[in-house]
Amino acid sequence: MQSALRLIFPPLCISCGALVESDFALCGPCWRDTHFISGLVCDSCGTPLPGEEGSETVQCDDCLTLARPWGRGRAALLYKDNARRLILSLKHGDRAELARPAAGWMARAAAPILVPGMLVAPIPLHRWRLLHRRYNQAALLAKGVARAAGLDQCPDLLLRARNTPIQDGKGAEARFANVAGALHVHPGRGALIKARHVLLVDDVMTSGATLAAGAEACLAAGARGVSVLVLARVAKDA
Repeated sequence: MQSALRLIFPPLCISCGALVESDFALCGPCWRDTHFISGLVCDSCGTPLPGEEGSETVQCDDCLTLARPWGRGRAALLYKDNARRLILSLKHGDRAELARPAAGWMARAAAPILVPGMLVAPIPLHRWRLLHRRYNQAALLAKGVARAAGLDQCPDLLLRARNTPIQDGKGAEARFANVAGALHVHPGRGALIKARHVLLVDDVMTSGATLAAGAEACLAAGARGVSVLVLARVAKDA
């Protein structure tokens, strides 16, 4: 039966639709155009760094300059070329199925920063934006990461108190001002977060302003520590 279904519905590349060997995979050309992060990375945001991977933790210039409220961070992809196209399709192209393979890439990238008992939570959308989009891509990614890592997840741990303007086109200072105080812990989820490590999940990190707002809210509610994980990192050389 499975073989017959494969003949009728063969697996296709999630990006271009070419034939591939397994479901939810990329074909060779699309894989080469998708920049997976590996090797030496900033321990705070996951951006790739020059040099050889070793036992010591290192940070990028941005994370040395900015006081990050979270501890550690990782990213699966660089936000450019095919990765950018996939993320835009996930966010705005109604292709929620892309969260499944993306969450697997993220879980592999996050392996060094996961701790037992960690609670996985997405960066939230405001209710009006969620109503328009119909799903929160960060929540889909967080659910997949939690399942792959065997961790608990709470899709509504954080709430967005106000409908902040989109961050696109804003400089770093404006991005931080835009989301200042916009996120808070759900009043009914306080017991879940007390003295617990939290892994905040989002699709893209640029300045880190939104993740910082989420981390600050978690720490204020009693979290032991916060780490962050994104599908893609906007790097300066991107």
